[in-house]
Amino acid sequence: MNEVIKLINNHRSLRKFSEEKLSQEEIENLVGAAQSASTSSYVQAYSIIGVTDEEKKKQLREISTQSYVEHNGHLFVFVVDFYRNNELAKKFDQSISYDKTENLIVGVVDASLAAQNMAIAAESMGLGMCYIGSLRNDVNKVKEILDLPEATFPLFGMVVGHPTTKGSQKERLPFKEIYHENTYQRMEQVESIIEEYDQSVSEYYKERTNGQRDDKWSEQVVKTLMKKQRLDVDSFLKSQGFLGQ
Repeated sequence: MNEVIKLINNHRSLRKFSEEKLSQEEIENLVGAAQSASTSSYVQAYSIIGVTDEEKKKQLREISTQSYVEHNGHLFVFVVDFYRNNELAKKFDQSISYDKTENLIVGVVDASLAAQNMAIAAESMGLGMCYIGSLRNDVNKVKEILDLPEATFPLFGMVVGHPTTKGSQKERLPFKEIYHENTYQRMEQVESIIEEYDQSVSEYYKERTNGQRDDKWSEQVVKTLMKKQRLDVDSFLKSQGFLGQ
């Protein structure tokens, strides 16, 4: 196993950082790594907003409710972005279509690939990071705080900084549950694998919380997906010109 794979396999989300801010060189290196990711048809349908204004960070923390959104080395927000391409089209007296589902997927994929490149780069530099999907708790407010134009969508944030803890690593689903060869495996074919994984996750929580928590992964994910979350996202996307009207 080479060093890059070891680094990737050692990933963990870190949420406690020192007050030391990232240097301009570190920021540029991270954004450069993000930009080196693959992009669909060279469209580059994303932007990255670095949030350094302390009041804005405080407001974004209130949306997220996570303290590390405010206290970190640097906060990045990844934005699905067709505004830039739409404005370019106007210069050529043309118009582009970005309101279809496929275009939204292109932007989401572009931004996500860039973000994961940044995450790996950050960890290779000895920094810690954590994704912040909870910025979508109030996308209209995020739009206001970051002054986002039409044809954009704040997909998620990423905090990066100098970690003060090592964190812990949650075991992922087994290879045989994730990897399907030639055809999709139905639940009855992999149920025993998930049962073993559930037990392993339960032991992880028992050890981490001194026996205060022992929930299984399958119970946890079902409870999460039963909740109705962020119901305003659909209407926000449409108001921004995505998914048609």
